[in-house]
Amino acid sequence: MNTTQANAATLTAAMRRNLFLLTCCQAIGQAGNVIMLSATALSVITFFPHRDLATLPTTLQHVGVMLAVFPAAALMMRMGRNFGFRVGSVFGMAGAACCGFGLYTANFLFMCLGGLLLGWAVASLQMYRFAAVELVPPNYRARAISWVTTGGVVAGVLGPAITRATFDVMMPLYLATYISMVGVHVIVFIVMSFIRFPAMHQAATHVEGPRRSLFNIAIQPRFAAAVVAGMVAYGTMLFVMSASPLAIVGCGLPQTEAPLVIFLHVMGMFVPSFFTGHLITRFGVVNVMAAGAVMLLAGILVALDGLSAWHFRISLALNGVGWNFLFVGATMLVTTCYRPSERGKAQALNDFLIFGTSACSSFLAGFLQDRLGWITLNWASLGLIAVAFGAVLWLRLQREPAPA
Repeated sequence: MNTTQANAATLTAAMRRNLFLLTCCQAIGQAGNVIMLSATALSVITFFPHRDLATLPTTLQHVGVMLAVFPAAALMMRMGRNFGFRVGSVFGMAGAACCGFGLYTANFLFMCLGGLLLGWAVASLQMYRFAAVELVPPNYRARAISWVTTGGVVAGVLGPAITRATFDVMMPLYLATYISMVGVHVIVFIVMSFIRFPAMHQAATHVEGPRRSLFNIAIQPRFAAAVVAGMVAYGTMLFVMSASPLAIVGCGLPQTEAPLVIFLHVMGMFVPSFFTGHLITRFGVVNVMAAGAVMLLAGILVALDGLSAWHFRISLALNGVGWNFLFVGATMLVTTCYRPSERGKAQALNDFLIFGTSACSSFLAGFLQDRLGWITLNWASLGLIAVAFGAVLWLRLQREPAPA
């Protein structure tokens, strides 16, 4: 190996700095998302009589992600990651402010609009994991995704802590929580300005072969299976998590229990990221994804076993770990299926499909929880987990192609 190759295979100080700052943005931005998930359903039912629609603003956030992923990716391909991510922060400020105004005026439609605007911010936030790959050499790809995802550990502490500290500071309840969300996105906007991403035209310089159509990228067996696995990971996780605050309160547990359960869930989602990349390197991505599907199944079985506080805590924590293994593995696989010049549309398609599933899961969660209850909702989750096992089995049967 010559000197140039050796240098390309190691992390420089600049790479570490950029990766650290991106992880900080992930931590702070994800905290805003955790606040939204923790507070929205409970804030809606303080003034809106139709409890089965309490998760609609959160659902519309996922719809907003679906609508935003392609224009956000195109904007980043044209103007660069830094500009695109800061635009996402501006949408986050506007969406949080809109939700707060809707709560203050008891206007459900404004809260729904706020959720829709926050979709662009979340779409940008989800692209951090792809941007992490562009900051490091190829042999650090899995670890870069895993490291940036660890920002969720801080988010898991910060988000529920902000929710607990602010939900009754101002009236109506949770108004100060939405004001704090605006501040979260302001901080992300500032920190993002210090990160140096490679220019998009530089990243596309060494493309081998002609640029393929989105259809040709999507029909690759590995890409299709990885996207399906990511859809199931996010769909199952949100299906359970979105309904859990309503289920907790509905079972007679105190409102303060909901932020604690969400905290344990988010810890389950992100603490494994400290070692998920190493597990993928050692045991293989498909084996780690299979372990994730098993963890999701274990979480459902615990939920079906009882309705105590500890049943909720353990179930949601296992659900988070399962999401981490399945989702990080799926993301790793997706990054091997496209060339640099194709990454914008390939990443956008991946997130469009994932958050389309998330939107459906989030909406159905509130409906099933209100009409049929927590136990029935968890039985329904078994169907999604069966799809996850099918996707992992399909991946195991595929031949290992050379990375694009």
